[in-house]
Amino acid sequence: MIFYFTGTGNSLWVAKALSEALGEQLVSIAEELHKEKDGWGYPVRPDEKILFVYPVHSWGPAVSVTRFISRLTLNGYTGQSVYSISTCGDECGYTDRLIGKALEKRAISLTAAYSVIMPNNYILLPGFDVDDKDVEERKLQDAPARVAEIIEAIREHGQDALYHTGSMPGLKSYWIYPLFAHLAIGSNSFRVTDACISCGLCERICPTGTISMQAGKPVWTDTCVQCVACIHRCPVRAIEYGKGTLKKGRYHHPEIK
Repeated sequence: MIFYFTGTGNSLWVAKALSEALGEQLVSIAEELHKEKDGWGYPVRPDEKILFVYPVHSWGPAVSVTRFISRLTLNGYTGQSVYSISTCGDECGYTDRLIGKALEKRAISLTAAYSVIMPNNYILLPGFDVDDKDVEERKLQDAPARVAEIIEAIREHGQDALYHTGSMPGLKSYWIYPLFAHLAIGSNSFRVTDACISCGLCERICPTGTISMQAGKPVWTDTCVQCVACIHRCPVRAIEYGKGTLKKGRYHHPEIK
């Protein structure tokens, strides 16, 4: 079983590749969270592999993933292999440790953690932008080989982590990430310009139900987790984040429509 969360499609692309290779079904964390249950329980086979595929947000797991895990029950879990596969623009910090602790609270043990470098997409703060086109293309070209290595490691029950921690992981994951999760999540400065064509795509793809169409225009509530799906996938570039994104690039995975 592969639980995945995605914004711009990077993690979905990885999850699909893993699903095809390992024969495990895909479960959208966003869709499950929309069901408003008291908890989420799933039966697991004795031979089942359990994977969590998700993006790194500010050197920690996407907030929706830890929310989901906090009420997750795996019925029939007796120590089956559990893997974390995170997608990141450059460095993951101690995301692996954070996801491992979240799973431990549900009496689930993390077997191994892997990461896949994908094109950058976080553009909401000063100093952050998408990659140059040549860097984006190189990352997309390198990703299949990395995923193949991860698939081989899982098949061979390998625990040698294909994981990129990066520099100063303690500072980034134990200090900056909690600030991001506390201060950035829930508040946002998204706005729509006159270029909006009222297509409603942003509302349909928002994984947290933050966006609703009112009078033909999107309106954001305070449940945003900054997955940046809306701003990157708007077909006419009508969504901005304050004034800070006016001159910044846009990205979504080219194979995810």
